Amino acid sequence: MNVLVIGAGGREHAIAWKLAQSEQVKKIYAAPGNGGTAVEAKCENLPLGAGEQEALIAFARGHDIGLTVVGPEEPLALGIADRFRAAGFAVAGPGKDAARLEASKAFSKNFMNKYGVRAPASREFTGPAEALEYVREHFAAPRPSAGSGGASGEGPGSGRPPLVIKADGLAAGKGVVIAPSPEAAEGAINAFMRDRTLGGAGDKVLIEDFLGGKEVSILAAVDAGPGRAGIIRPFIAARDHKSRFEGGAGPNTGGMGAIAPAPDFTESCRDDFTAAILEPTLRGLEAEGMDYRGFIFFGLMISGGRCYLLEYNVRLGDPETQAVLPLLDSDFFELCRSIALGGESAGPAVRGPALKDFPLVWKPGAVCAPVAVAEGYPGPYRKGDPIFIDRRRLEKTGAKLFAAGAQQADGADPYMRTPGMESAGLCTAGGRVLALAALGPDAAEARSRAYAALEALSFRGMGFRRDIGLIEEPAREDPVEAGPHG
Repeated sequence: MNVLVIGAGGREHAIAWKLAQSEQVKKIYAAPGNGGTAVEAKCENLPLGAGEQEALIAFARGHDIGLTVVGPEEPLALGIADRFRAAGFAVAGPGKDAARLEASKAFSKNFMNKYGVRAPASREFTGPAEALEYVREHFAAPRPSAGSGGASGEGPGSGRPPLVIKADGLAAGKGVVIAPSPEAAEGAINAFMRDRTLGGAGDKVLIEDFLGGKEVSILAAVDAGPGRAGIIRPFIAARDHKSRFEGGAGPNTGGMGAIAPAPDFTESCRDDFTAAILEPTLRGLEAEGMDYRGFIFFGLMISGGRCYLLEYNVRLGDPETQAVLPLLDSDFFELCRSIALGGESAGPAVRGPALKDFPLVWKPGAVCAPVAVAEGYPGPYRKGDPIFIDRRRLEKTGAKLFAAGAQQADGADPYMRTPGMESAGLCTAGGRVLALAALGPDAAEARSRAYAALEALSFRGMGFRRDIGLIEEPAREDPVEAGPHG
């Protein structure tokens, strides 16, 4: 069967790589893909962007596409899954209505409140004056007494917990600020609502109680639709590391690396997550009659032994996917197909187990997936630098290279004259350039192999953190973008 993967990042490379392992997959087309998918087994890149819906549907018609997997959130929010289904194609991705769980933070929070999903308290504002008044009242109020149940974490000097300012719409990772002071909160509100730095995404904001603790990411497969019972099948827990530098220092990023499984996500935590978050989420999807045949991301904070939902994403996370999929011991194509069909039969060629019956099996061990970034990231960064590789050293580690901000390129660079290094046929094209995912029998060995793999790669200005999976990052005390609550 031919498969279409929509997206261009490291997540989409990991998806294509895992799909290619299925004997049932003949060809994978990545639209537009990247330098990694261009050379992945069974893969071919297309000169079509994720937003070119009509062209993608026309391509699917002409190339016998039996399954489409949508990676990023923006095309889902624009209704690409609905368009593909209306054209008769099986697609793993929620419909536009369900995609509002990520596309609108206000809609998402109202959904959580309506169906009893445990989450930090928040307020919604459509005008800056009311939002600024709320901020002033919050920071002027007396400090909560011990044991009062208030949010953990305090802003320096104020004696009050920080606030989390969230732009309502999709903002490419720029729509969340953790503000420890009234000045920081007011600056974020003015930027979003008055200066419109995010365009229409900041016309409405949520101001949320800050919650300290340990972050956990749960990816899951979902099959829910109007008039039938739904199911959510969670994957193993993962953890992303957002801060740019070791020890949780520096600005926040889209993710400097991930580990799976999260070592401190206990059975007790999983039971609490199931009862307080997963089950009420499923009840809400069923009650709202949403067509949700895709993946969901639960961004959790574990605080005081309880799970709180910080956000939904309506797709697989990045870089968590690069850490989780190498541990999956089931046929990923079959899993995506069971999601896409939603219990429907479309002929013998596409029949398989329904999601509720799908044998979801995980390998023993752990994965560490640190990310290599371009010089200057997450600010303005270099592009176009050749990537070099010591293939023998990399092969010894058993790690898998997942390209993200990397495209095909030829030629050498006088900068690189290191013995054993050769051109990888790639050049840097984004801030997060690549990830090295290494599987080991335990977390320590996975880390050792992943960092040995990173040492086998080089490009001008290459940066990475050396403590992925090694430390717990501290609660932030400065205003940051795309922080733990984003």
